[in-house]
Amino acid sequence: MGERRRLADLLSERRTGRLMVLLPIGLIVLISAIDISISPNIHLGPLLVVAPAITPSFAGTRLTVLIGLLALVAQAVIAVLHGGLFTPNHQAQLVALAAVTGVVVAYTRIHERHGRELDRVRTVSDAVQRVLMRPLPDHAGPLLIATRYLAADDEANVGGDLYAAVRTPHATRLLIGDVRGKGLAAVGDAAALLGAFRELAHHHEDPARLADALEASYRRHLAELTDSGQDVQENFTTALVLDLPDDRPTARIADCGHPPPLLLTPRGAHPLPLRRTAPPLGMSALGPVERRTEEFDFPPGSTLLLYTDGVTEARDAAGAFYPLPDRTGPLPPAGTPRALLDALRRDLLDHVGGRLRDDAALIAVTRPH
Repeated sequence: MGERRRLADLLSERRTGRLMVLLPIGLIVLISAIDISISPNIHLGPLLVVAPAITPSFAGTRLTVLIGLLALVAQAVIAVLHGGLFTPNHQAQLVALAAVTGVVVAYTRIHERHGRELDRVRTVSDAVQRVLMRPLPDHAGPLLIATRYLAADDEANVGGDLYAAVRTPHATRLLIGDVRGKGLAAVGDAAALLGAFRELAHHHEDPARLADALEASYRRHLAELTDSGQDVQENFTTALVLDLPDDRPTARIADCGHPPPLLLTPRGAHPLPLRRTAPPLGMSALGPVERRTEEFDFPPGSTLLLYTDGVTEARDAAGAFYPLPDRTGPLPPAGTPRALLDALRRDLLDHVGGRLRDDAALIAVTRPH
């Protein structure tokens, strides 16, 4: 789906570029025609510099050079028809136009080099995301699942928020978490937790015991970072660990300092009343931690919405937080988790003016009728 969208965007950009090239050519023709037709004492030739100056906004170096050469030819034609090519005034105009075109071409080359570097960064980021944040399946047993990830860094498609799903013979186990920090600096901690979860989820049925095992694995990871000289005293990860049985309409949850899920039913959306919240993963060194599993109804026709605080702490221009429960309603009869998250993503970006300040992740899990 994403690849098709990027291909469509690329084709649209190319069509737009072909149409935009008519603008500088049209300006050259128009300025030249007016200059030739009016009094020789009025000089419009210097305005030809506009044509190569605007070309980099939609084209590359080669087309900018061609437009610059075309503008120089037009300036030379004007000079021949208005007093001669070798008059001091026309020579100065030609030299100035050539100089400005050279500066514009140099800028365009630098801009293109930066664009190629950014494309390489994004390619690497996409590869990291595919390996680290594997797409969750659309179906897991009887459940329907959809996810959306919005990274705060423009150059990265993956950051400090994490999620994973593991299928066991009779249940689906989910993890959603938020590593302290954002962007590429948090990827290492996220990778350690995701790798541990994908293995340990097959060995622990109780979400609380699975969270304990994740804590032990994460602490070993932090100890290795400490041995390598890194400061990890403030590293921690909030997380929810869920077990969703296939044969029972329930959700079993262990909370490690993470925001509670929303349950969407025909009566509306409300957060699950988690009462046994434990500290985030990575903080057991501060004192004893007792994690408990809580069980909630997850009836057919309802949806669990999991999210990170990048969603609920997103602010609009006035500083107001995004009111997720108020902006979330039950799925329509023909709705899907994907449609729900698409609508939430658009609404969230509208709320913040198009750009998030923190990574954000959303997971919608629907138990069909």
